[in-house]
Amino acid sequence: MTSTATQQRERLLRIGEVVRRLTPEFPDISISKIRYLEDEGLLQPRRTQGGYRLFSEGDLDRLERILRLQRDEFLPLRVIKDELDARGAGERKRRRPATLAAAEETLTFDALCDRAGISPELGKELEDYGLLEPHGSGADKRYRESDADIAATCAQLARYGVAPRNLRTFRTATGRQATLLEQLVAPALRARNPERRAQALRDLQQLGDLTAELSSLLFWRDLRDAAE
Repeated sequence: MTSTATQQRERLLRIGEVVRRLTPEFPDISISKIRYLEDEGLLQPRRTQGGYRLFSEGDLDRLERILRLQRDEFLPLRVIKDELDARGAGERKRRRPATLAAAEETLTFDALCDRAGISPELGKELEDYGLLEPHGSGADKRYRESDADIAATCAQLARYGVAPRNLRTFRTATGRQATLLEQLVAPALRARNPERRAQALRDLQQLGDLTAELSSLLFWRDLRDAAE
């Protein structure tokens, strides 16, 4: 197969094409910035025999994640690299289920630690402070798949010196929010009518989205005040 045919099949992009693709969302993107990210070990594009960089769609997705983590979460490059290179971090998981009715995979404690890339000691500490909530006990104890996302995020915070005991305030706040929303739709959730219950689940998810958005807006407003 010729080099041209291979590039077309794999949809490889030159660095200038990558810049054009990303500019609408990231106006400050540039060739020099992409080269810098490569020099820092965050990107590994292929090279032609002539030395030109070639980016696959996977490279483009990774670059987009890097830029969003910089822009939206203000993470330093070393933390971004660690997160993307960690087990299972190449495809960053969603932070909530697509639907509240969707079933989640369950994990053993060892599987959770492996997926989140944390030590058993940290996992036990997170559970002690209520950040992980297993079901069952003993050999039957299982954790939701989303608990692995929580654990991985807590591990990232730990790199900044935020210990599990410091995160209890987040657990308490989210627990109160969830309780409030549950009370709003509780009668419909317990209804025997399947249609009414389905509507209640849709309402609860919409309320959850709105509450999460409000919490995020208030949080970032407070952080901006602190930065002034």
